[in-house]
Amino acid sequence: MGLFLNTITPYDKYKTISADPYFVDKSMLLEELIPALGREQRFFCITRPRRFGKTVMANMVSAFFGKAKDSRALFQGLNISGSPHYSQHRNKYDVFHIDCSEIPKGCSTYKDYIARIEHGIFQDLNAAYPHLKLNQNWAVWDLLSLVFEETEQKFIFVIDEWDALFHMAFAGETDRKEYLLFLKMLLKGRSYAALAYMTGILPIAKYSEGSELNMFLEYDMATKIRFGEYFGFSETEVDMLYGRYAQTASPRRITRKALAEWYDGYHTASGEHLYNPRSVVSALMNNQLGSYWASSGAYDSIFYYIQNNIEDVRDDLALMVSGEHVEARMQEYAATAAELKTRDQIYSALVVYGLLTYEDGEVFIPNKELMGKFEELLFCKESLGYVYRLANISSRMLKATLAGDTHTMAKILQYAHNTEIPILSYNNETELSAIVNLTYLAARDKYRVEREDKAGKGFVDFIFYPQRAGQDGIILELKVGCTAKEAIGQIKDKGYFLRFQGKLGEKASGTGRVLAVGIAYNKETKEHSCEVEWLPLLV
Repeated sequence: MGLFLNTITPYDKYKTISADPYFVDKSMLLEELIPALGREQRFFCITRPRRFGKTVMANMVSAFFGKAKDSRALFQGLNISGSPHYSQHRNKYDVFHIDCSEIPKGCSTYKDYIARIEHGIFQDLNAAYPHLKLNQNWAVWDLLSLVFEETEQKFIFVIDEWDALFHMAFAGETDRKEYLLFLKMLLKGRSYAALAYMTGILPIAKYSEGSELNMFLEYDMATKIRFGEYFGFSETEVDMLYGRYAQTASPRRITRKALAEWYDGYHTASGEHLYNPRSVVSALMNNQLGSYWASSGAYDSIFYYIQNNIEDVRDDLALMVSGEHVEARMQEYAATAAELKTRDQIYSALVVYGLLTYEDGEVFIPNKELMGKFEELLFCKESLGYVYRLANISSRMLKATLAGDTHTMAKILQYAHNTEIPILSYNNETELSAIVNLTYLAARDKYRVEREDKAGKGFVDFIFYPQRAGQDGIILELKVGCTAKEAIGQIKDKGYFLRFQGKLGEKASGTGRVLAVGIAYNKETKEHSCEVEWLPLLV
């Protein structure tokens, strides 16, 4: 047992998570790795956003192949136990398991960081092969080569969070290049490497021929189909977990639909829906929906990637926060990118980190959990300009609407229009809806706001479902080139208010009425008009 070689830690961690009531068996990943043992194509790099199960799977790989602990009882009930290769490969290998996110005490330089890994490998080898009298001054790849020459012993390397160094403040561009060279020298062309399984967020940066890690087969979520089913939760898996929840939770505070609204929105390369696993499990265990994957400072993470080009992205943010998709061209986001300046670079990075999702040439905010973080960004970052200003007057807009103060409503919308922003050309109702969404952003604290919701005989632009009993619902219809009264008429004629009569599990209006709101923009006069009318609900 050592720091890295045949450490018991990954076994213990996988044992702990496999005992969880919401554990999902993804052990058949091992069946795909076994044929690669000792073959030319034996280097795998799996990249996924945070909290998509990368570390769980890395621990599983080490627990299965490694000699640290007999894992028969751990894997006996899992799918892999039915494989014809199961007994032949379980606990038969010496495994180096290296978590690259761990750093030594007082680490402030790359030299400190890499010394921990080099010294740990030396100590483990020296303890395992004392008769070879290994020299600590040798490079670790020379030490491993000597062990192989003397014993023909091969090793499996499991490297978790390979890209952690790229997120550490002390690491500069030279340090990153040296680190990639270290990985190349450790693994590329080495006979002692029976298999290398590496995980991270960032795709491997491509450098010159002298240092690129081109022996790795890279598998990302957006473009590579293989391994897609082993990271994140599928619809079927979430159905299964929700079934477990429904049998034990009392009272049951989460619906299956709400689980999808909060945590779905990602996709595999084959088009399958993916849920954030960390958030799904946390919500079901706590019996409460909430933001579990995105930390409290997640909006700062989003701002980090957009800060170098706010001008090109803030209009898109206004659209995406209103639920729209935005066209973008994905680029490989290299681990070496010090600054993200172009619009496509920024969106590519946000997709890599799971803060946006990408499908059919468009990027968008995947779910309600992350939508909340983008909304926080709009309220907190003054450098976002008009987007920030509109978000921060949205509480006034809601108060004016509930009070029937159509003059103030129109004045706020006119203020929005008078800012010199291209999105305010109002070429269509999509652009108007984006601005209206910003001016009502504060309403999301009290309402569940949905766009283009099927209601009555058609689709309504915005519908505000009250989150607490005793509140009235709001239906908001937008028109360009028509009047606000015509918008109110459409709400009544098409029966949009029927959604508030308790159907489909929706909360009924608190006082037996719903507020119809019509907002119109006249292209000729360049003015907004607003109308509100209380509509009674049928009992």
